[in-house]
Amino acid sequence: MFTSVKSMGLFGMHSYMVNVEIDISGGLPHFDIVGLPNTSVSEAKERVRSAIKNSSLTFPVSRITVNLAPADTKKEGTIYDLPILLSVLAASRQIKPLPDDSAFIGELSLGGEVRKINGALPMVIEAMKNGVKNVFVPKDNAHECSVVEGINVYAVENINELISFLDGEKEFEPAVYSPVEDYVESLVDFADVKGQFEAKRALEIAAAGGHNILLIGSPGAGKSMLAKRLPTILPDMTFEESLETTKIYSISGKISQKNPLITKRPFRSPHHTVSPVGLSGGGAIPKPGEISLAHNGILFLDELPEFSRTAMEIMRQPIEDGEISISRSQGTVTYPCSVMLVCAMNPCPCGYYAHPTRECTCHKGSVERYLNKVSGPLLDRIDIHIEVPPVDFDNLSDSERGEKSSDIKIRVDKARKIQSERLKGTSITCNAHMTAKQTREFCKMTDEAVVLLRNVFEKLSLSARAYDKILRVARTIADLDESEIITDEHIAEAVQYRSLDRKFWGK
Repeated sequence: MFTSVKSMGLFGMHSYMVNVEIDISGGLPHFDIVGLPNTSVSEAKERVRSAIKNSSLTFPVSRITVNLAPADTKKEGTIYDLPILLSVLAASRQIKPLPDDSAFIGELSLGGEVRKINGALPMVIEAMKNGVKNVFVPKDNAHECSVVEGINVYAVENINELISFLDGEKEFEPAVYSPVEDYVESLVDFADVKGQFEAKRALEIAAAGGHNILLIGSPGAGKSMLAKRLPTILPDMTFEESLETTKIYSISGKISQKNPLITKRPFRSPHHTVSPVGLSGGGAIPKPGEISLAHNGILFLDELPEFSRTAMEIMRQPIEDGEISISRSQGTVTYPCSVMLVCAMNPCPCGYYAHPTRECTCHKGSVERYLNKVSGPLLDRIDIHIEVPPVDFDNLSDSERGEKSSDIKIRVDKARKIQSERLKGTSITCNAHMTAKQTREFCKMTDEAVVLLRNVFEKLSLSARAYDKILRVARTIADLDESEIITDEHIAEAVQYRSLDRKFWGK
């Protein structure tokens, strides 16, 4: 007896349809799975056998051959347990033939319960695109998958429950997405930051244009405090951004049961001991790394020079392109990583180089070696460099609170709206990601601004990339001022945020 059941496959961010074909014939009892299964797929034989017996059903004593088509694509994971079990039952005529417009994914326990899997959301999205009307997923995955429109998502708790539904003995209602109100007033706010007006201004510009930023200052100056408050002024995520970020978290198995749709911009802050693979992603079947988990949000690297040279250099291409490709023997996976890179570092090993009151105890050579841990090419890709000086007593003891994050966010949202209108019809949403052609088209300057930028470019020997970065930052400053054209004042402020690499790196 032959039968076929629809299921899904997943490789990186790419999902595809899989037909689980089964043939039950006479001969010595044997259970084979073909179609390039890995170990976890092959082990489905034992889980399926036990789940059938422990669900008071009969496992056929026959020769069973399962083929996972397309047979030339490697299959991995436990997602095929449920469709294999159903195909065995259908081929042995213990249940009715399965509907052609339905797909099944899920891992089985030995007792017949259906367990949560990783990557359910991208698989359901692909099933919908392929015309599948109904998809059956583990109960713990149903909430995250219910955000997909145009397909019925059914939550399955155990085998007997599913069989009762398929036989028409029990009614199932499709899962309905109900957004969970997860608003909690943020415990951090820019109003808590004393002084640091220049740094707060730089962070406002970074948030308004999506620019990468480097904070340099002595210990205790407030670099980490400022960086952790940056998410409070970023624009809200669109539904498309939420869905794309949630797909990455679904693949990584980091979805929250309480509110599975990621609606707040991620803030990832890996420790400086993170490996290059942990940062970029990897494994036999490459999984997303920290840079992809921060997609549409912030990747914060505190104590930047303490990261390994390899880990830092890995970021050069991804932060420029907004995606990272990982090649392994089984294939190449590309994950999106459109992030705001926020870095913080001390100016020297002891932390007090150029401090106004404390003496630096580092030898000149050790200061240069420490600073040179951050390569020029990586530094060139960071739009804004800002010095964070120590806060004096008068500012610290001031009882008045500073400007609130909500007030800063209003200006940031207004600037982003201007950029969205300007870049309408393209995949780009903010100034930091403009192409070279768009930079020339939208960064129109006054004659005075052109003269100033020429003088700066020649005096500081800036690279072509630094030139574009200055123009884009100046464009953001102009947007905050609601100015159509970039003036010399905008250029002067943008140049100020490129000067630190020249001052500290001895150029």
